[in-house]
Amino acid sequence: MTIEYPVLYFELNFFSLALIAIILYQTRGLSKMVAQQNFSMSIISEMVFFASDTLFILINTGTLRFGSFNNIIKLMSKEIYFLSTSMMCFFWFIYFEHLRNTAFVKEKRKVQIASLFLWGMGILLLINLFTGCLFYVDSNGVYHRGSYFILTYVLSYSYVLIAFIRTIKEMVDKSSTSDRHTLILLMIFPAAPAFAGIIQYVYPQLPVACGVLSLTTLLLYLNWINQLISLDPLTGLNNRKQLNHYYDLWIKNHNTGDIINILMIDANKFKSINDTYGHIQGDMALKNIAESLRLGCSILSKRANIARYGGDEFAILFESNNPDDKTNLEQAIKEKLVLINTRTNIPFELTVSIGSASSSGDISLKELIDTADEAMYIQKRSS
Repeated sequence: MTIEYPVLYFELNFFSLALIAIILYQTRGLSKMVAQQNFSMSIISEMVFFASDTLFILINTGTLRFGSFNNIIKLMSKEIYFLSTSMMCFFWFIYFEHLRNTAFVKEKRKVQIASLFLWGMGILLLINLFTGCLFYVDSNGVYHRGSYFILTYVLSYSYVLIAFIRTIKEMVDKSSTSDRHTLILLMIFPAAPAFAGIIQYVYPQLPVACGVLSLTTLLLYLNWINQLISLDPLTGLNNRKQLNHYYDLWIKNHNTGDIINILMIDANKFKSINDTYGHIQGDMALKNIAESLRLGCSILSKRANIARYGGDEFAILFESNNPDDKTNLEQAIKEKLVLINTRTNIPFELTVSIGSASSSGDISLKELIDTADEAMYIQKRSS
């Protein structure tokens, strides 16, 4: 084998490693949320994946030599390679669930069950050191795949397959409140590396996996930055900027006769909650309200834009020509809030006042909000 191949392989992997190292550095300190911690762990696993893959190729081609330790280092680089692959897929899977705000990651037991594939990989790799059931290096330094090599792909790619299926399922679920652009990205993300991995499984000398992984990681990073700009960090809802953007898009694209509706929601006696129970409980109250809005909007036939408008005030924009939808949505929100308050066992009464307004597109968003605000404050004064 000529020297050009290992040099090219090294250059491609080094570029990929440098790219994700920059992403890891840029994400440092931006967020302490559990979701982003999993994102960081997936990047670290990816860096180990790249480094071990590169080390193996350099040793296997004779570019690097370690004397009598050559074979053991080659074997250990493959052990680390497959363990980091499984870790990377696991942390990606958990990160995807956080992005979609599913109930799965809110239950520690389910996350522990999901880690069984990762633990299985670790145990198999340990057994492999003594049996060579997955792969081995013979006395001549030649690397071979073992009888159960396929398990190295099955255990890791199970996370990819499950993430892909769950994302597709949510995309076709009309009651889902997840952002469709994010869901499309999440659908593409596991598919591209998986396809590249299959190619490298069939043609192990082609260095395609690392390049595809680094580029898809870059896409996730850019999506994260966009979320930091457009989402409220406490509740995960859209911010006021996104609400304005949604309304502007609707004004440009709606058909004659279409109606846009808005609900303005405000927490009752929120200052008293903060003063009496502290800001931690106040934040919990806001999260409960946000969750009630997400669940309440599942009754709508079209996807709504839910936003934290400011402080303890929220807004929902949705298109509907049925005037009953506003009343039904208001009722659904209040019912969901009661259930959530009971489940979270908050030590205070948490209710909301809601006002609504509608427009055919002939007034500004500010005018629409002012009308809904006025109706909301009438309800607040009577409560």
